[in-house]
Amino acid sequence: MKQDKIRNFCIIAHIDHGKSTLADRFLEATHVIDKNSAIAQVLDDMDLEREKGITIKSQAIRMIHNYQGEDYILNLIDTPGHVDFSYEVSRALASCEGAILLVDASQGIEAQTMSNLYLALDNNLEILPVINKIDLPKADVEGTEHDMTDIIGCNPEEIIKVSAKAGTGIVELLDAVIEQLPPPKGDLESQPKALIFDSYFDMYRGVVILVRMFEGRLSKGQRIRLCSNGREYDIEDIGYLGLKFQPQQELKVGEAGYIIANIKEVADARVGDTVTSARNGCLQALPGFMEPKPMVYSGIFPINGEDYEDLVVAIAKLKLNDASLIYEKESSAALGYGFRCGFLGMLHLEIVKERMLREYNIPIIATTPSVRFNIKLKNGNDIIVYNPVDFPDPTVIDNIFEPIMDTEIIVPTDYIGNIMKLAQERRGIQKNIQYIDEKRVSLHYELPLIEIIFDFYDKLKTVSRGYASLDYHFKEYRLSNVVKVDILINGEKVDAMSFICHHDKAYNWGKSVTETLSEVIPKHLFKIALQACIGGKIIARSTVNAMRKDVLAKCYGGDVSRKRKLLDKQKEGKKKMKEIGSVTVPQEAFLAVLKADRD
Repeated sequence: MKQDKIRNFCIIAHIDHGKSTLADRFLEATHVIDKNSAIAQVLDDMDLEREKGITIKSQAIRMIHNYQGEDYILNLIDTPGHVDFSYEVSRALASCEGAILLVDASQGIEAQTMSNLYLALDNNLEILPVINKIDLPKADVEGTEHDMTDIIGCNPEEIIKVSAKAGTGIVELLDAVIEQLPPPKGDLESQPKALIFDSYFDMYRGVVILVRMFEGRLSKGQRIRLCSNGREYDIEDIGYLGLKFQPQQELKVGEAGYIIANIKEVADARVGDTVTSARNGCLQALPGFMEPKPMVYSGIFPINGEDYEDLVVAIAKLKLNDASLIYEKESSAALGYGFRCGFLGMLHLEIVKERMLREYNIPIIATTPSVRFNIKLKNGNDIIVYNPVDFPDPTVIDNIFEPIMDTEIIVPTDYIGNIMKLAQERRGIQKNIQYIDEKRVSLHYELPLIEIIFDFYDKLKTVSRGYASLDYHFKEYRLSNVVKVDILINGEKVDAMSFICHHDKAYNWGKSVTETLSEVIPKHLFKIALQACIGGKIIARSTVNAMRKDVLAKCYGGDVSRKRKLLDKQKEGKKKMKEIGSVTVPQEAFLAVLKADRD
């Protein structure tokens, strides 16, 4: 089909604004699925995606829509909506010429809508504004329309109003996609150039890569090269993306489809990489490729020690499907053998944990996150530490260098004060302020990575009512006064709860963790001391009071000395129990430490 009959587009929206439901209506209107299909959110094929109401993996599908008597190919590239997956979103956007900006009439414009809109504008996408859920009783269509005209600068009559659930306005929206979004550009006779916007592992066929052709053509049997690592493969199968694969002889410029080329690992076919011909291929890759940046480093351990071997197999299989997951083996005195992993964010960590439980039936515990430190010892040696357990004794340390990030925060001007206060609390050094327009401002800070990885995202969204977006990249290692804080439960160190933080924040963080633990650890028959310490110095303490047993319940009448005797006997028993009794630490305690307030 000619290039001018193709439209590549995506839907950008905040979580729960109806993106997956709208995609279902598109599939029904173009007869890809039956209207009576029992499955909702067809493109969200994980149970976890349907339950949480989010898209975790990007999806893509090809539809054919008849407009004014002619067939048009519509390639819908579905994108994740959560901030943790913003790199996948950016690559999906780069594969399109246009985007449907979907806003919920009952909730208005929210954080990720704005963030993804700016990503789309950075990629020079044509924006098609759409208001969804117009049939809801609390829908504020006029207010939402006013906000969208302010932000995008469009006329109110250009905004299309739909109800994805009821199916209202769907055909008109598909017509508007053809009328208003541009067809793809590119030269069929140029050297082939294709962008990988997603890849996943198939048990029987190896890695399946989903690509958008920007130049030339790729054919079945052709030898291809991946630009980032220079590896070469032969195309075994190539075709279009329906609900099932539609094999073809070739993919041409402007088209989106799949390639299977006997690639063994997803890490070899990274999202954002460029695919070209091995012979006479393109010399310059498509821009924008980068390695995913883990934000949270945490240890994961099986709750049951005997599950370790299964965990080894499970994490290797999960890695095949999730190239952004980074891991290596580690051991803990409290938790046994496990892995130290790098995650994109807290949601990514929760999803990996949940998938371990559902897909492989392995319940796991996640430990307190950390970052990488360069430590210079007094004997002249240099060591690298990113696990608190490996932190050396303070007496042998000469200097500690922590990673500093160049951070850019884009936020509406109304929230500048809140953001500045938050950045100051997190040891941020302000570099400059740039006004993007009269409503948006870009704040540049140098922030320690240890201050970003805990709950900085959450706090940023809270103080800006969800409108702030954050980007950062590594700048340098800088001299810092950081310390290791150990957590003691009943006098015993729990290495999995140890963390590294700046000396000035050690008391607040330690107090926050002990107080959080005191709420989560159940009462025992003896008092439990929860302490935070630096070396041998206790800096914070909370107590879990003993569970009281009424030993006087059966004692009635008689002299008071009888009651005293029973109470003294109980007191002795409690004292002995405190010395020999063990504290049961529930799994929730490790998660509570992870989410403790870090201000």
